[in-house]
Amino acid sequence: MDYELLMQKCIELAKLGEGQVSPNPLVGCVVLDENNNIISTGYHHFYGENHAERDALLKLKNNEAKNGTLIVNLEPCSHYGKTPPCADLIIERGIKRVVTGMRDVNPIVAGNGIKKLQEAGIEVIEGILENECKRLNEVFIKNMTEHKTFVAIKSAATLDGKIAAKTGDSKWITSSAAREEVKDIRKRYDAILTSSGTIIADNPTMKHKKKVIIDRLLKTDFINSNIYQEGDIYVFYDESLNPPDIQNIHFIKAPAANNKIKPEYVLEKLYELGIMSVLIEAGGHLNGSFLDYTDKIYQFIAPKIIGDNSALSAYDYREVKKISDAKTFNVRLIKEFPPDILVVLD
Repeated sequence: MDYELLMQKCIELAKLGEGQVSPNPLVGCVVLDENNNIISTGYHHFYGENHAERDALLKLKNNEAKNGTLIVNLEPCSHYGKTPPCADLIIERGIKRVVTGMRDVNPIVAGNGIKKLQEAGIEVIEGILENECKRLNEVFIKNMTEHKTFVAIKSAATLDGKIAAKTGDSKWITSSAAREEVKDIRKRYDAILTSSGTIIADNPTMKHKKKVIIDRLLKTDFINSNIYQEGDIYVFYDESLNPPDIQNIHFIKAPAANNKIKPEYVLEKLYELGIMSVLIEAGGHLNGSFLDYTDKIYQFIAPKIIGDNSALSAYDYREVKKISDAKTFNVRLIKEFPPDILVVLD
């Protein structure tokens, strides 16, 4: 059997749950009958609902999967949570072989699901497309192993790294196709984060269910600015000030140093609030200040050159005298959105 091809199908199924399952992982499942024909598929649709294995198996009659094979990108759970253990249902349905992509990093599971299956006499094949499966659930892995919020930055710049002319004009650096991709990227994250400077300069809407604003001096227009018109909104401000009382805005006081709110404080609070991943869309100063805490970058590049040192840069937060001191990332993916490209780094 081509388990890698089937595991890739599991990954694609899992992605259908992006933006809907947090803080749970993304999981997809394929079930084969004893003749290795695909008879069911499933994925984790929404947090609190059936896991992928249960979603796939409950579409079948009790004996349809007997002596069959189940492929899933993450080790089946072995504990009671929002739903019963998937491992128990797999055993109950008479599956003879389970193929997994990676072990669960949740300490409650962490090999216990595999052990339960093996003790029931089920053959377990592990590590199929393991790196791809880990990349799929990079947010979940960081949450579980580091107990921190996963941080990504999205930026759109010219070939010379500029996000706006010196006047602040930035519309539009990239094409409409690239901007549509940004909408899809936002859906993958629990919240988006931006700065008061971006709100004042661009008055963006940034449609999302949760938005985080760094507004140290409380200088944005909380009543009329587009970004405040919908969603749950969290505003971090200098603890020495007094915020207004506005129904849909949660004001969070924060310590400030050198006229800045510390990024580590913001990220600690976001994790406490249950925001497991955040996408930063801001100017060079905020992008730069969070760069040391960043796990992933979505860098859109337009085939344009401004050629003006006074123009605004995508990342602007420190002085570097040696190339060896540059912040280095790995290129994971390059996609074209003509005439622009997207480079994904981690």
